[in-house]
Amino acid sequence: MAETPEQTELPPGLRWLKWLVTTLMVTLILGVITIVGLLVTRLPGASPAAPALPASLALPAGTAAQAITQGRGWIGVVTTDNRLFVFTPEGRLLQEIAITLPEG
Repeated sequence: MAETPEQTELPPGLRWLKWLVTTLMVTLILGVITIVGLLVTRLPGASPAAPALPASLALPAGTAAQAITQGRGWIGVVTTDNRLFVFTPEGRLLQEIAITLPEG
């Protein structure tokens, strides 16, 4: 009564397609594992150590820092009144530059 149908072979085109899909799936799984592995091993050490800044920089009274940048051997502080103060890494003032903005 309950006869099982005979197992017939898949047509060659369908076998080829099954092989391609399986290969693609394995390739994608290996790719995802590789990318996750690279992210896990590379990202924690990607950020360099923060540059050392002096404990405090003495800005003139009435000025407030708007931006800070650092170069080799100097620290620049742009204030809200359009002046640039250049300090040594120890916090000593080297230079003050007035910034003039173009009209318009």
